[in-house]
Amino acid sequence: MRITLLGPAWPYRGGIAHFQSALARGLVARGHNVDQVTFRRQYPEALFPGKTQLDDGPPPVDLPIAAQRIDSLHPFSWVRTARHVAERGAEVAVFMHWMPFFGPAFGVIARRLRKRGVRVLAVVHNAIPHERRPGDITLTRYGLGACDGLVVMSDQVRADVEALGLGAPVEQVAHPVYDGFGVPTPAAEAREALGLPTGVPLFLFFGFIRRYKGLHVLLEAWPRVRERVPGAQLVVAGEFYADEAELRAQAAALDGVRLDADYIPDDRVGLYFSAADAVVQPYVSATQSGVAQIAFHFGTPVITTDVGGLAEIVPDGEAGLVVPPEDPGALADTLVRFVEDDLGERLAAGVRRERERYSWDRLCEAVERLTDR
Repeated sequence: MRITLLGPAWPYRGGIAHFQSALARGLVARGHNVDQVTFRRQYPEALFPGKTQLDDGPPPVDLPIAAQRIDSLHPFSWVRTARHVAERGAEVAVFMHWMPFFGPAFGVIARRLRKRGVRVLAVVHNAIPHERRPGDITLTRYGLGACDGLVVMSDQVRADVEALGLGAPVEQVAHPVYDGFGVPTPAAEAREALGLPTGVPLFLFFGFIRRYKGLHVLLEAWPRVRERVPGAQLVVAGEFYADEAELRAQAAALDGVRLDADYIPDDRVGLYFSAADAVVQPYVSATQSGVAQIAFHFGTPVITTDVGGLAEIVPDGEAGLVVPPEDPGALADTLVRFVEDDLGERLAAGVRRERERYSWDRLCEAVERLTDR
């Protein structure tokens, strides 16, 4: 089929852009002809919490360069985008949906494509956002309500979609493993490259730092970890999107915490996951997480809270450990148990078994099934 993906792609950066690129590769590998359409303007600068929306690295050499056509604030660009996609001969359009903000743009484009005979699907990363604002439900209904079918990747998102009453058929598959960040590096080499100590337990918090991701809970738990495991180290790798002054001050008062507070380029991501004994996701709320799926690619166990779909991805005691959310004491006890009971290798073996379930083929098959329906 001729399939057009609409969402963030190079030169935009971030987890949804990585996801779209991986989906494009998966569809191409299955014989489909794939185009990508991305943004001319994604967020207004005044609304963007980070330093830059753009990736300063080279474009992917194995994918078509995405046409930059969608201006999230300019309705004329939405009309022109729909015309471009239809005139390129798309049979199927697949939107990445992760924020209500894009509901108007995607809703207009989708409705115009359907009038021209294009089947419209969406991969729903979040149906209801972590940080709620007035109008979120209305905007989401408008965007997703124009779709012929929806793909979701957790029980939580499926429940949220069903609560919206959209009526479109839904396919649920697990979030695939990210495999676009290279191959694992031996832990000692990765730590040397990052200037991290060897021979000590090392935990990693990775990704954009927002309140719902719970870094404040992990930092509150950390003194109890250090008291019982004096050599333990925590690396926080990611760009601040919220609470920077507060969290920097909290981290500066603690021993064994290193802040690499910047966007981690693709060619460095693997070093952090290879260096870590475990990835910690102390989320306060969640749907699913791409961070866990990066960890699985590198064979790194995950310690996560039982929110949203995170525990669906990380079987407790098999590929990681699951703790209650917003409980610093329970989180500290679990990190200590990981070290004292020497669980790293056993859980890493579980990760290697578990990741076989999370192929991009399964997601591509869901797109194909919805298209056939």
